[in-house]
Amino acid sequence: MTCVSHSRFTQWVPVLFVLLWSTGFIGAKYALPYIEPFYLLFIRMLLTLAVFTLLALIYRSRWPTLRQGGHQAVTGFLVHACYLGGVFAAIKWQMPAGIAAIVVGLQPLLTSLIGWQWLGERLRTVQWAGLVMGLVGVVVILLNGHNSEIAVFRPEAVVSIIIALFAISFGTLYQKRFGGKVDLLTGSIWQYLSTAVAMALLAFLFEERQVEWNMTLLLSLGWLVFGLSVSAILLLMFMIREGEAARVASYFYLVPPVTSLEAWVLLGEGLSLIQVVAIGVTVAGVYLVLRPAAKQLI
Repeated sequence: MTCVSHSRFTQWVPVLFVLLWSTGFIGAKYALPYIEPFYLLFIRMLLTLAVFTLLALIYRSRWPTLRQGGHQAVTGFLVHACYLGGVFAAIKWQMPAGIAAIVVGLQPLLTSLIGWQWLGERLRTVQWAGLVMGLVGVVVILLNGHNSEIAVFRPEAVVSIIIALFAISFGTLYQKRFGGKVDLLTGSIWQYLSTAVAMALLAFLFEERQVEWNMTLLLSLGWLVFGLSVSAILLLMFMIREGEAARVASYFYLVPPVTSLEAWVLLGEGLSLIQVVAIGVTVAGVYLVLRPAAKQLI
């Protein structure tokens, strides 16, 4: 019975992860008008640390060794500090969110290429085709959803988004190689500790840290902490531990389509016919990467 329950939970994990992760841009959109990006991330990390520490004490989680904790700190620095900081900084420096999302959308392909060389994870031709299909679908969705944005490519913005792309790719693989035996709760504490330190340095060195506290900011911050930093990240770490890095990375292709659907339902933003078709292409591409039969094909 326990095995059956675990199997059913595992099947639903990717769905829950995509749904939660896709709300990140919406939460940030509501919060950033009232607070600077690095300071927002710093406060978010502090609150997340408090939540994970409380959970670890309640469940009496096993603490990692100093060596394991160091590996988790590296993962946190890559997956949280460099990725989130890079995306937020690029948008702050006037890179359109759609363009930033397209660059970061290269992650599944980059993760697969690096994993192929580093971890020896091999993909069949049909799975590589699925990754390319997913990327094409994401690009079409985002380009058609952000036609009104004026592309500005400041050098610092380009550098920031490239750092974010490589950080999330290497961070996923690093966690797969070095973090598999670490408790998810206490491992996350080490991850967010290193992130909090990095965000503190950026916020106190480069920002004025002025905040306009209101209900919108508080609700957005609450969702970013509990919905994203706690729930979504725990699901991501679980998927990395249980599956191949390339297969896990392919789920990120589903985030822009789901975000577009959420914006359509919640914010009234329209979906064009080409976007609907592109969503179908993206889903089909992810299916090719994930389906078990793909391993039997050339």
